[in-house]
Amino acid sequence: MRLPIFGEVIFYSDTARLFKTFSFRKAWNLLRLYRSFRASRRSKSAVHKGMPVAISIEPTTACNLGCPECPSGLKVFSRPTGNLRLDLNKRILDELAPWLWYVNFYFQGEPYIHPQFLDLVHYAKSKGIYTSTSTNAHFLSDEKAKSTVESGLDRLIISIDGTSQDTYEQYRVNGSLDKVIEGTKNIIRWKKELRSSTPHIIFQFLVVRPNEHQVDEVFQLAKELGVNEVRLKTAQVYNFENGNPLIPENEKYSRYKKKKDGSWSVKNKMEDHCWRMWSSSVITWDGKLVPCCFDKDAEYRLGDLKQESFRSNWTSPAYNQFRNAVLSGRDQIDICKNCSEGTKVWA
Repeated sequence: MRLPIFGEVIFYSDTARLFKTFSFRKAWNLLRLYRSFRASRRSKSAVHKGMPVAISIEPTTACNLGCPECPSGLKVFSRPTGNLRLDLNKRILDELAPWLWYVNFYFQGEPYIHPQFLDLVHYAKSKGIYTSTSTNAHFLSDEKAKSTVESGLDRLIISIDGTSQDTYEQYRVNGSLDKVIEGTKNIIRWKKELRSSTPHIIFQFLVVRPNEHQVDEVFQLAKELGVNEVRLKTAQVYNFENGNPLIPENEKYSRYKKKKDGSWSVKNKMEDHCWRMWSSSVITWDGKLVPCCFDKDAEYRLGDLKQESFRSNWTSPAYNQFRNAVLSGRDQIDICKNCSEGTKVWA
């Protein structure tokens, strides 16, 4: 669920910025993608025309926190930890800019740990692309907040999973709520100082059992601080079949539902299609191409952008084979079994 704090004007101005990236070439590309997606659903065989309209680029896999359901926080990746190189970021964006509407500089890890993170953002903005990132806000010092506003970043998602320290740290292990609030205030102050409408600030509240009683409070806190929007997000847990202490008691905030036999299942109907496989992709810090953000450990590697162009990977037999697998039996793919596509949080 997403709710604007200061009315529809601010909420829709963020959307308007996204559509400022419009061009007829991008619109035609989007139409080609959608038509090929529909054709693939009808035929149950991957037909793909067009380039992605959105991508996620991972600045780093490093993180300062230890969140219990995050492989980055738990330090359990089988893939290496590192930082995205500026030249790789440039090469990716140079190739894709004619079609891209949106770049999310986030996958795993804390983006601001990358020492040149805002240089990545600035280059994307120079190519006329809408930019976003997600942060735990522990690195938003006064200086970094000023640089963030100056970078042109369009959207800043701040994870705030509690309105008191004792609740917040139950999920954001090793985290400080005071730092989150301080970083938020720094961004808001520099937006005013520089008379900037960006970044659009979103408080993202991951609803889990320890914090579900504070849902109303996070909306009030956001309003007091001057945050533009609050989003409630369902939590992914890895061992949910027999229940999990993180699953909210109020099922409307949960990605899972309890069955008559006492076991749990994902609410998603898991239909055999996925628009993401036609419209977007995820790129790890070291140039690996993976199908979506649920492949956190890059298990399904569909290409290597350090070796080949994005286009050659995007249209490769390996990528289409994965799309065909989604069309024929999405519930048989490991990373799809916990997917939230098709589920919503209603408050």
